[in-house]
Amino acid sequence: MHGGEPKIRSSRSVTVPIVLSTTYPFADTHELVEYFEGRLDRPPEYGRYGNPTVDEAERKLAAIEGAQSGLLVASGMAAITTTLFALVRSGQHIVMTADVYRRTRQFAVGFLSRFGVEVDVVAPAVAAVEAALRPETRAIFTESPTNPYLRVIDLEPLVQLAKSRRIKTIIDATFATPMNLRPLDLGVDLVVHSTTKYLAGHNDVLGGVVLGKTPLVDAIREQVGVLGPVLDPHNAYLLLRGLKTLALRIERQNATALRLARTLEAHPAVGRVWYPLLESHPDAVHATRLLRGGGGVVSFELRDGLEFGSRFVDALEIPKLGPSLGGTETLIEQPALMSFYELTPEERLKVGISGGLIRLSVGIEDADDLEADLLRGLAVAAESRPTER
Repeated sequence: MHGGEPKIRSSRSVTVPIVLSTTYPFADTHELVEYFEGRLDRPPEYGRYGNPTVDEAERKLAAIEGAQSGLLVASGMAAITTTLFALVRSGQHIVMTADVYRRTRQFAVGFLSRFGVEVDVVAPAVAAVEAALRPETRAIFTESPTNPYLRVIDLEPLVQLAKSRRIKTIIDATFATPMNLRPLDLGVDLVVHSTTKYLAGHNDVLGGVVLGKTPLVDAIREQVGVLGPVLDPHNAYLLLRGLKTLALRIERQNATALRLARTLEAHPAVGRVWYPLLESHPDAVHATRLLRGGGGVVSFELRDGLEFGSRFVDALEIPKLGPSLGGTETLIEQPALMSFYELTPEERLKVGISGGLIRLSVGIEDADDLEADLLRGLAVAAESRPTER
């Protein structure tokens, strides 16, 4: 609620003011010199280098995450791309786990390779990461939990491995949020979030943040000044508003998602459920040790495939059919259609996406209502005749 905030603002406003200026003039040339020589604390001279509303949101996020500094940018992908541009150069190497967001993989493999950076994509396991390391490896990038199978890599031995080789670790912890996991406490170097998701929490903000020690974050900040993916101050205000209810929302979403995961796992139409705190999850042992809650996403496999899944999704009344996650509204999607539509069924299977896969992002609606709607949707899908696609 109050992390990173002054007790009383100079404006006496309880909420942070939205500062829309793009230019911050100096009183005279003496003040200009004092500022550039580091003797004067004031906003940067131009909006691409900082904004008072954005600055306050960065301080709050750093306090929540337990970081020295935070850097807000225009989207989660901007946080990832700018960070990797800052950390690696031609001739260096990155190891990335296979279950990270596919646009992250596309950037690393398709874009960084143009600049002479080599990338290995491996299974989300410490042994697989270690096997891929080279003398020129500069960074290890993973997610925890991952999308869509909610894998939780064992961070403690991963960090030990990276530190023994002087390799930076970067964790996309969007699915966990600082409420469920604080990777910096475990020795991770940088944490990235799409603030679009749980942190803002209302499906009305685009943003991203990278958090860590000040020298490392400042190096990335320099890249933002050149590349320009700055966050709009109004979006920073909306993010700050959303953060006030973060703990309440995550507590509700954790509890509802775990309940729905158990309900789905017991249903005969469901072949498998992926949720980190289920005993059946492949990473349950260290997920239970590392996570304070399992998060608000549940992925599950329907036995009868794509068409059954479409009938199920279309029968639901509460969840909205759409991408993204982490908002107050429950969202649902079939990754085979929403994210991988352009691939053939065989190509989807090669990247681990089956026709029956469903990803459910739980909102803050009543848990009884959500459970009843899912069970009714499964019953309708089983009774209805297949439609031609």
